Amino acid sequence: MRMVRAVLSISPLAGCVVLSISLLAGCAVDATAPARTAERFHAALAAHQEDAACALLSQQTAKRLPDRGQTCADALRELKLGAAGPVTSAQVWGDDAQVRLAGDTLFLHRYQDGWRVTAASCRPQGDRPYDCEVES
Repeated sequence: MRMVRAVLSISPLAGCVVLSISLLAGCAVDATAPARTAERFHAALAAHQEDAACALLSQQTAKRLPDRGQTCADALRELKLGAAGPVTSAQVWGDDAQVRLAGDTLFLHRYQDGWRVTAASCRPQGDRPYDCEVES
């Protein structure tokens, strides 16, 4: 607080600029964690480690994915999603994120234990919602 007061005593405008930059820096959203989760999800699929990929899904998504008595891993194996390439963009809005990879778009949600995939293998549909192979 003393530093801000010292800057303000030198120049009120400079103090406002420093304070504004400090506040903006504190509000910056880090999209690194959801991007890493998306990469880990596809890396697990590419390595045929579907159980590890299922562990990165939200509980609701993991429960909804299996069909006809399958396990989550069996359902992912059947979808054959595989590798999706490098992250091209990641955006975060509060506790939700969208991560685009070269070959896939994923949606994630931040829970107490970290980011989890809520939808994967998503394709844009123009003005309509994304069409996703894996979703909650």
